[in-house]
Amino acid sequence: MDARLGHNGHAFDLDLDQRATLDLADDFARRELYGLAPKMDNEEYWPAETFRKIGENGFLGVAIPQDYGGAGMDLVSAGLVAQAFARWNHAMALSVVAHDNLCANNIYRNGNETQRRKYLPGLCSGALVGALGLTEPGAGSDALGSMATTARREGDHYVLNGRKIYITNGPVADVLLVYAKTDRERGAHGVSAFIVEKDFPGFHVAQKLEKMGYRGSPTGELVFDECRVPAENLVGAENAGVSVVMSGLDLERAIVAALCLGISERALDLCVEYAQARRQFGKPIGMFQMVQSMLADIYVEVETQRTFVYRVLAESAPLEIGGGGRGDIHALTAASVMYAADSCHRVLDKAMQIHGGSGYIWESEINRLYRSIKLLEIGAGTTEVRKMIIAGELLKDMKRHG
Repeated sequence: MDARLGHNGHAFDLDLDQRATLDLADDFARRELYGLAPKMDNEEYWPAETFRKIGENGFLGVAIPQDYGGAGMDLVSAGLVAQAFARWNHAMALSVVAHDNLCANNIYRNGNETQRRKYLPGLCSGALVGALGLTEPGAGSDALGSMATTARREGDHYVLNGRKIYITNGPVADVLLVYAKTDRERGAHGVSAFIVEKDFPGFHVAQKLEKMGYRGSPTGELVFDECRVPAENLVGAENAGVSVVMSGLDLERAIVAALCLGISERALDLCVEYAQARRQFGKPIGMFQMVQSMLADIYVEVETQRTFVYRVLAESAPLEIGGGGRGDIHALTAASVMYAADSCHRVLDKAMQIHGGSGYIWESEINRLYRSIKLLEIGAGTTEVRKMIIAGELLKDMKRHG
């Protein structure tokens, strides 16, 4: 990041290997992804060949062991890749997170050996695109309790019926991790997870949705109409989907916070460049104290984001399989993404003010970044849901004894 003030490494910074991962991902994203960003935004263009190139260069399956085709690193490294990619092409970064964290990593953590061997090599190489099918037209924040998609057992298959909406990578996905109710009477505890391939009979993409931001990351509505899924594609035990969802959501929130950090870093760089180049009243606008004040505020936001995001990534990395959805890590990951998203909003608001009229133009890079902020406050649980999670963990003792 060019605009960062230089400082010596210390106990709270990245180690040499982590710094190398961040630098390699940053260099790759600047060379291969940055130039695609305008076309992806203007045309909602999906560069399939580039996605495969991301896998070929080792940036997919970052936290998956090498035995399955992954890079064999950890969640911190995956977060650093997301951070670096978000600096240069936040739409592609979002698709990589959905593919890697929500689909591939969930299959690794919760699938059996046969499922891992069948799907992970293709997902890690980029030959296959992954997605998660959870949200529905009538089930968003209450995704499990209000879920209407069902799955019934018929011999050696499950038959799925229902709809999923706002699915990142949905229109281009080859493999989807889909949740459906196998026991309606049990509510959220009657949900199961299934691996669905795009060519399974009864599955189709109903529509590709046009968005305000992240336009190059395809989002769609999916339909399951008597969709037949082999029974061996059940992930984990029947009716045990809630543990798959909860641990996955905690890890997702830690990674999405890193997206916010990358976007904020890029905004700071753009603001410094603009403040030095733009002249008014005979001098660069960076000479004016009110612009300096906004730059200082943005810098502090970025640095505090970095500290919190890295800490929570490090604490989330050893989360045990089946863990999450409760305790300190549940509150921490919700807090991390809530703070990072709110902070990113503040950063982009000031960045737009610094850029003035040029930032209000659709084609400008800062405008593209600005249009990304609302999703960060909605996806992976809204800001309000994140607050409920944090407060719920803080008040558990009171509820237990109340």
